[in-house]
Amino acid sequence: MDALTDTSLAKFQQQGSAQIHPVILSGGSGTRLWPLSRAAYPKQLLPLVTDRTLLQETAARNLSDVGFAEPLLICNEEHRFLVDDQLRQVNIAPQGILLEPHARNTGPAIGVAALWLLARDPDALMLVQPSDHAIADGAAFHRAVMQGLAAAQAGYLVTFGVKPTRPDTGYGYIHADSPLGVGTDGVLEVDRFVEKPDLATAERFLQSGAFFWNSGIFLLSARSYLDELGRINPAMLDCCERAIRTGHEDLGFFRLGGAAFADAPALSIDHAVMEHTARAAVVPVDMAWNDVGSWHALRGIGRADADGNVLHGDVLAQDVKNSYIRSEGKLVAAVGLNNVVVVATDDAVLVADADSATKVSGLVTTLRKRNRREPDQHITGYRPWGSYRTVDAGTRFQVKRITVKPGAKLSLQKHYHRAEHWVVVEGTAMVQRGGERMLVRENESVYIPIGTEHRLENPGKVPLQLIEVQSGPYLGEDDIVRIEDTYGRV
Repeated sequence: MDALTDTSLAKFQQQGSAQIHPVILSGGSGTRLWPLSRAAYPKQLLPLVTDRTLLQETAARNLSDVGFAEPLLICNEEHRFLVDDQLRQVNIAPQGILLEPHARNTGPAIGVAALWLLARDPDALMLVQPSDHAIADGAAFHRAVMQGLAAAQAGYLVTFGVKPTRPDTGYGYIHADSPLGVGTDGVLEVDRFVEKPDLATAERFLQSGAFFWNSGIFLLSARSYLDELGRINPAMLDCCERAIRTGHEDLGFFRLGGAAFADAPALSIDHAVMEHTARAAVVPVDMAWNDVGSWHALRGIGRADADGNVLHGDVLAQDVKNSYIRSEGKLVAAVGLNNVVVVATDDAVLVADADSATKVSGLVTTLRKRNRREPDQHITGYRPWGSYRTVDAGTRFQVKRITVKPGAKLSLQKHYHRAEHWVVVEGTAMVQRGGERMLVRENESVYIPIGTEHRLENPGKVPLQLIEVQSGPYLGEDDIVRIEDTYGRV
C-alpha cells in the first residue's frame, strides 16, 4: 500500500478537518472481458493484475490513517455477499454497502452515496472511484488527491485527468483551461468533456497537450454534488432521495428503495452533471492508470516476454508474438500466431485478433439473444455460504462439487423435481432431513428424496467438501423452495 509523503500529509492537515470518504462504484458487469468476466462474477471481483482482485486493490488504495474514512461501496444486490467477502479477505471493514436494485449508471449511484454520507457527516468529501481500474503508481494518485483537496472544499467538482500516452479512441477526453486560482495549485478549469473521438481527433488531442483521458475518478463535496444535481437534474435527485428514504438495512447492507431507484434517469455523472456545471475542475495526473476495459488493455499492463507475449496459466506458446494468452485450467497450446487474444475457461474459449478484442461485448449480446448461460454464469457458482461447481450433467442427472465455509449453512429448502445424494469427501456435515438431524462424516453419505425439507451446515473449522448427485426430470436452480434462510433470500 502506498503511503502519502510527509509534505502531502501536512498539506492535508492544514486544509481543515473535513474527512475524505472513498466511494467505490462496483456495479459493472465487464462484458468486454468475457469469458473470464460474467454478469454473476464480473471483472472487479477477479485478480487480473495482481494476486488481489481489482476491487480489493481499489479499497486498499485508500489510507484510513491520514484523513480517509473507511470506504463506502455501491454494488449490484446480486454481488453483495461476494463484495463483502472480498473486503473481509483483505481486512477492510467498509462503513457501508449500498445495494442497487437496478443498474442506473454512475449519476444516481453517486447521488445516493452523497445522501447517505451527508446524514452521517455534513462536511463529507467523496473520493469516487470505479472498482475495476488499475493504478500502478499509488503515490502519484494520492498526491493528485491532495492537490484537488482545496478546490473540492471550495465547492468545485474535481475530476482527475490522466495524461495521455497515445491517441486512444477508447477513452473520453477532458479539455483543460486556465489554472483555477490561488490556493489550488495544479488544478485547472474544465473547458469541456469530449466523447470518444476518432483517431485523427485523438492524435490532435495528444499533440495539443491540453486534453486528458477521463479517468472517471472524482473528488467532490457531497453537498456540492447534490446542489448541482438538484439544479441540473432535479428529477434524478428526487429519485435518489426517495430511494434513500424508502430503503432499509438488511443483514448489514443498505438496500435502496427499488421502485424509486428504478425511476432515476440512467445517466453517468458526466452526462448528468459534469458536462453542465460551471464548477468542474481537473487535476492532471500521471499515475500509470488503466481502466482494464478490454483484453487489449490488459495485455498492455501485463509483463511481456521477449516475444511480446503476456501468458497466464498453463500455456505453451511456440512461434507466437505480441499476443495475450490465458488459461484458467486446461493446457492451451498455441503455434504460429501473431497479435491474438486467446482466453480459455472451463466452459468457453475466446479467440480474437487483438485489434478486434474490443468487440467482445457484441459476442456477449449475441449469446444472450440465444439464451445461452455463458454470458452470465461460470461453471462455478458463488453463494454467501460458499460455492458449487458443476462436474458433469446429462439427461435426468447432474453432479456438483459443493464447498461450504466453516460455520456457514444453506437455506432450509425443498425441491419438487429432483432428489439429491450427498457424499462427504472432506470435513463434517450437519444435515437436517425432514424431522431428523445427523452428522455425516468423510466417506459417508445421505439421500434427500424429492419434496423433503432439508438443510446442509458446516459445523467445523475447515471447509466442507461434498459431492452432490442430483436426479430427476428437472434440475434447474429455480427448483429451490426456500423455507428459511440465514442470508435473507426467502
